[in-house]
Amino acid sequence: MTLSRTARVLLRVAMVLGLGVIYVPLLIVLVNSFNADRTFAWPPPRWTTEWWLRAWENDGARDALWTSAKAGLGATAIALVLGTLVAFAVQRHRFFGRDTVSLLVVLPIALPGIVTGIALDSAFRTVLGPLGVGKGLFSVVVGHATFCVVVVYNNVLARLRRLGGNLEDASADLGASSWQTFRFVTFPLLRSALFAGGLLAFALSFDEIVVTTFTAGAGVQTLPIWIFANLFRPNQAPVINVVAAVLIVLSVIPIYVAQRLSSDTAGGRL
Repeated sequence: MTLSRTARVLLRVAMVLGLGVIYVPLLIVLVNSFNADRTFAWPPPRWTTEWWLRAWENDGARDALWTSAKAGLGATAIALVLGTLVAFAVQRHRFFGRDTVSLLVVLPIALPGIVTGIALDSAFRTVLGPLGVGKGLFSVVVGHATFCVVVVYNNVLARLRRLGGNLEDASADLGASSWQTFRFVTFPLLRSALFAGGLLAFALSFDEIVVTTFTAGAGVQTLPIWIFANLFRPNQAPVINVVAAVLIVLSVIPIYVAQRLSSDTAGGRL
């Protein structure tokens, strides 16, 4: 399709405006983390790194960061196992209800987070609570895994569809066992897709707040929950900006790496 010069200019302006709405506020947060004025006067009258030192010394922020890391790693591990297994089942086998299984796996990421949170909260209170399984870090991991599975599933499923089964069939014809075929053929071809899916899953889990609010038990506070709890405290506002700035940087890294892996493999560099 050929666009006129006017249409191309309008599309570029719309793109710039859209990116500006997304990234200008993030840039302001980064700048304000060095703003010496507690009221965040603009432009910053003076610059300081004091808030970064205070954020590093803040026990609550460090504990919340470690909790988020544990929840993210746990949810990512579950997502890698379940997402990969379901992707293999859906792509490599034909069975009754295959499309329904695929829909059910993808559905959690399409549902509003508050719906998932309420459902999980009810399940832990009414079903698992009487069995002695209360809400805590485990419930947060389970809650995050419900939507992290989708990311891994989609990555692995897309890779399996591109690969087909010819290489595995050739490996079997040459006398390799199922384990040898998986180890030397299938896994190396899936490795980058698994890594990209794991990075995206961890990033999703790390900044999740809605589902976490409903699944976290007493004393369990992830970094997004800690930020929200301290957001309206004047003395904590500069520290919040620093923590938010760190989160921006930490979020960009896995997303960038995952995007690079996806583009490389899409171009045939497995």
